[in-house]
Amino acid sequence: MVQVCVGGNSVEKKIYVHLNYTVPCVRLLNATHQIGCQSSLSGNVGVLHVLESEDNLDWVLKSGPNPPYLVILESPLFTRSIMMKLKNGSRRVAGVVVVAPNANPLEAFSPHTTCPNENSGVYSEDYDPALAHCNVTVWNPFGNGLAYEEFDFPIFSLKDDNDTHVIRQCYMEHNRAVNGSTPQYPLCAMQLYSHMSAVTNTATCMRRNDIDFSISPEMVCDPLGDYNVWASTRPINNTAKGHKMWESVVIAAARLDSRSFFFDIAPGADSGVSGFVTLLAAAHALRNATQEAPPNRTILYAFFQGETFDYIGSSRMVYDMQNNQFAVDLDNVHSVLEIGQVGLHTESKLWLHSDPVSRKNSSVLFQVRKLIENLQSAAGGLNISMDEPSVSQPLPPSSFQRFLRARPIPGVVLEDHQSAFSNRFYESMYDNAEYLNISYPPNMTPEEQLEFVTDTAKALTEVATMVAKALYMQAGGSEPQLSSIKADAQIVTRLLYGFLVRSNNSWFQQLIPSDLMSHLGKPTNFYVGVTQQSSEPTLLVQHLLANLTGSTVNITQENCQNQREDENDKENKHMYYYMWVQGAAPPNSTQREGFCIRSTVRLSKALSPAFDMREYTSKDYSTWTESRWKSIKGRIFLVASHDLEMLTLGVGIAVLLTSLLLTYVISSKADMLFSSGREPTNATY
Repeated sequence: MVQVCVGGNSVEKKIYVHLNYTVPCVRLLNATHQIGCQSSLSGNVGVLHVLESEDNLDWVLKSGPNPPYLVILESPLFTRSIMMKLKNGSRRVAGVVVVAPNANPLEAFSPHTTCPNENSGVYSEDYDPALAHCNVTVWNPFGNGLAYEEFDFPIFSLKDDNDTHVIRQCYMEHNRAVNGSTPQYPLCAMQLYSHMSAVTNTATCMRRNDIDFSISPEMVCDPLGDYNVWASTRPINNTAKGHKMWESVVIAAARLDSRSFFFDIAPGADSGVSGFVTLLAAAHALRNATQEAPPNRTILYAFFQGETFDYIGSSRMVYDMQNNQFAVDLDNVHSVLEIGQVGLHTESKLWLHSDPVSRKNSSVLFQVRKLIENLQSAAGGLNISMDEPSVSQPLPPSSFQRFLRARPIPGVVLEDHQSAFSNRFYESMYDNAEYLNISYPPNMTPEEQLEFVTDTAKALTEVATMVAKALYMQAGGSEPQLSSIKADAQIVTRLLYGFLVRSNNSWFQQLIPSDLMSHLGKPTNFYVGVTQQSSEPTLLVQHLLANLTGSTVNITQENCQNQREDENDKENKHMYYYMWVQGAAPPNSTQREGFCIRSTVRLSKALSPAFDMREYTSKDYSTWTESRWKSIKGRIFLVASHDLEMLTLGVGIAVLLTSLLLTYVISSKADMLFSSGREPTNATY
């Protein structure tokens, strides 16, 4: 049996070249429709065609003699214009493969919409309709909306490496028309598998999830979601939910997630990483000051997941606060400072955005002015200047909008743009380390790169210092402590390296439990994913925040993992969270020395309330789901001409019919053909 399997595999290897590192576009659904891509159940097969220019599209859409075609696009040709033409001529298009470049393009590219989260923010028909739908400011002018289109063929991304070399070589040898001549068979073809189980919209797929005809019903889609990460400068009882008497909280927020057109590529360098790395560094800078001279108010650090998809994380935290399911409620919230995109501030300038509608309330206006003054004061002595946009400009897309939907809360959103985003690659695969100018001198080892302080890290350290000082003042901290609050550039550069270059580095390894080692890899993917498990960014930020704000306690691993300081401790688990991390190995040893971190870091659900309430057509909350699939793969092979296939089939049928006829004839004449002379009846032995 084993020999047969090996033989079968070797035959398959001779026929097919399987592609590595294929990253698909997958199907997502919401209350009204579906977006994304998929193949047929058996995969889509097409003759390879490398598109050399937009003028070359006619070959694919009209004149090429061997449709359907599977189109190979170099990244400069991955534009809305070309993709919509391919979509409209999809009967002749079997699929598309986009070759991801090794360097970012010069032109702007954003597959997101021009008005991110247009229908889920605060501005609507009920809250200043004049500001709704980006009527005043188009935030993402480079947005082409490709990521929100539906394609009925698969679209994959491939790295520009050996696979693409094999594809190009196969195309050049077999498929390229020379001097206008028609390519001769055999032709190079490709097959892409990415069949999606869910169709139509979220209500339909969730209803199908509930159909239970078997012992193990097959799910077709899952809600997008994860966990928010939060911590506080003063321990808050997390077991007793709801309002806390005499507690006043300043929320410092940032978003964790991002996305791109392709499922597994979401670097989110400026759109997400610049903001939450700044907040992590600010939290670290505040650790000593808030312990030595605690301010009157508590600072609550909140890292929201799923914000790309209609503010999943922030809307869930607000919902939980309204329903006494969170450690504090909205009455405890004093003000909000959100760190948005801060990685590309030109001329070291940042913009302080606030909401013109809630500022009409005099008490809100007073607190907003105070927060802005604190930020401006905190910037003194730093290489940062700040300004405010015009008084009538609305807030940019931000988690703070979900708090304003609940009630008028004073708040400021810190951004690197005055009006439209300065991020030319918003929510795309090019919003990466290169775009943030994170680069290292040649011939550096990974360990040296981890410790090298880049110019971007220096700039974000300044921003983090300013944020930390402003938060301390906003919380009512004492002035003498301000001079000691300073972000650490070494921490910032390690965070940027870990999230944007290589998460599997020695520093990250020390700060996580051993069972999370398998999550570490190269650049982190910041796509939120589905609710079944915590994503890599969530787990990393949880442990980093604990290490940067918590303290080491000298207790056993068993007590640490059981959330107690000793066998009689029943109280601390309500106020603190304990985590055992693997630590570093001492010199001349491979055995790591683990230790226990006590912090106020917690996880809270980042699942849209629509799924708890089973309101799959909700207009108030996110309804995004992700389709399930069986397999994602691609392969190339040589395909014979249709005529030869028909001839082979005809010969096969003829051989079959001839063999059946011969079998019938032989069977009917069997007595005559196979009889042996009968022996005489009187024969004796």
